[in-house]
Amino acid sequence: MAIRQVREAGDSILEKKCRKVEKLTPRYKELIKDMFDTMYEAGGVGLAAPQVGVLRQIVVIDTGMEEREPHVLINPVITATEGEQTGSEGCLSLPGKYGTVTRPMKVTCEALDENMEPYVLEGEELLARAICHECDHLDGHMFTELVEGDLYEPAQTEEEEEPEE
Repeated sequence: MAIRQVREAGDSILEKKCRKVEKLTPRYKELIKDMFDTMYEAGGVGLAAPQVGVLRQIVVIDTGMEEREPHVLINPVITATEGEQTGSEGCLSLPGKYGTVTRPMKVTCEALDENMEPYVLEGEELLARAICHECDHLDGHMFTELVEGDLYEPAQTEEEEEPEE
């Protein structure tokens, strides 16, 4: 397990479409562990493989504020969306910058878990936002493409830190 370097906006890898994972190799298992470590270290709630330089369809998410609720999504496909929410969104690949983005309020996603077993993840509010945000990364898109208005740097105290995705 290790902390990996998060690629930042302007890195061409963030603009590329990821390939599917056909077999979960020991290398991918290590990648998943490293992605969680990297995400937790950076204070994020989600991380996609291209953000650490790997063009594979792997996402880790944990929106648990009080206790950990980790999710691994391999080859995720959003199959349904419902409603709408507009709110602040950030990204570990664009540190310190936020923007207002409209996303679905509820999302249904089919994916493979860390054992390559199919499952369905349904998320509302922050989890729905994180699923959409991270799946966008797998297609080479960043949240900045959806920002309504300008990016901003929030003024905040240490106790009021914004969650990043």
